Order: sequence, then structure tokens, then C-alpha cells
Amino acid sequence: MDDLARFPFFRLFAAEALATLGAAARWQDAEAGEVLLEPGTAAREVFFIAEGQLRIVLRGAAGREIILGELNHGEFFGEAAALDGGPAALGLVALTPARVCIVPAAPFLEAALSTPEASHQVMRMLAVQLREREARLMELMLLPVRPRLIALLLRMSRPAGGGAMVVAPARPHHELAARIGTRREVVTRILGALTREGLAVPGPEGLALPQPQPLITEVETSYRKAAGGQANAP
Repeated sequence: MDDLARFPFFRLFAAEALATLGAAARWQDAEAGEVLLEPGTAAREVFFIAEGQLRIVLRGAAGREIILGELNHGEFFGEAAALDGGPAALGLVALTPARVCIVPAAPFLEAALSTPEASHQVMRMLAVQLREREARLMELMLLPVRPRLIALLLRMSRPAGGGAMVVAPARPHHELAARIGTRREVVTRILGALTREGLAVPGPEGLALPQPQPLITEVETSYRKAAGGQANAP
């Protein structure tokens, strides 16, 4: 059922505010691979994900697409452009067949500021999303490619018993490359090195990480080196 109340974000809103938003909102179905928002466009709308999964993308050099993350049911996107009126810095693409609710910026902001509880809800959810996106952008800016790939694999992994982790299902190399802003061939080469070092083991259930701690240490060391280099820069 197409109802704003299905989204956790709106549970603190008064019925009158929901009715106003519902009248202004429009619902849209998207096929896998469909672009809902192009980076740089002057869209003043907020996208709420009702069904499916959407991908946040950044256009890099020479038009290369960098994947910054995915959005699932109940999450939203576009709040920054709605707040400041600027163009969208990031794009939105349907990863699976999806259904979204699109709310224009003006009624969204009016409802978001209608009560202290609603305002606090907005700030809290914005803070969570901002921290996550900043962390991904910091990796892209500060870390060399190998620790960027390791950090990604660690985030995507889950416990597999005995202290090991596993990325399941295994992701194609071109997708991993798009997530860390590099080429597929580079990912293939690094994964080959990790396999020879015994730090990554491809298998039928996915990519096993039998010794996560050395991987974590490598990422942390790269961050410290990057921070030290910035501190010593003129």
C-alpha cells in the first residue's frame, strides 16, 4: 500500500503533516539499472525507498562511476539538495526493481521542522548518513588502493566461525573496482596477492578472510600514514 506511514522516518509526524506530504508526494517504479537521479542535476526532491535496493553513485574522472553505497527499504536520499537548494552531488540508480516515494523539498522541510521531535528525527538520520558517506569519501581520498579494497571487504564480510570472516556471495571484480574508484584489473591483481599471502581464500560460499586482524591492522596503518603525511604537509 502506498502510504507514507510505512516509512520509519515519518512515524513521529502528526497526521496533518503526513496528509500534506502525502498529497504532494508521487510514487514511482524503477527497473534494475534505471537512473532516478543524475549527479549535478538541480533536483529538489527527497527519495524514500519503499521496495527494492538503490545504489548511490559518484561520477569520477573520465565519467567513471564510483559506488558509495546502497539504500534499502525505509531509507531516504536527496536531503542535502533539499536543504540547501544546490545541485545533487551524487546520483541514484536502481540496483533491483524498486518502488520509491518522491517528496518535493518544500513540503518535506515544512514537515521536518513542524515539531521538535520531527526536527530531531531528521537531524539524527542525517547525521548517520553523513558519517557513513564521509567514511567512504575519506577512504577514497586518503587510502591507497590495496587498503581501500581491504576496508571494503571487511565491511562486506560477516563472521564465518573460528574468528574468520567471509564475503558471501563473492562480488564480481568490476563491482569491487567501482566501489573503490579503480579498475577491475587492479582489483584482480590485489586479490591475487591477498590469496598468495593466505589473507583471502576464494571458495564456493564466497571469499573467506581467515585472518581478519592483519587486514584490519593494514587499513589502520594506512590511515595513520595518511594522517601523518597531512600533518607534515606545508
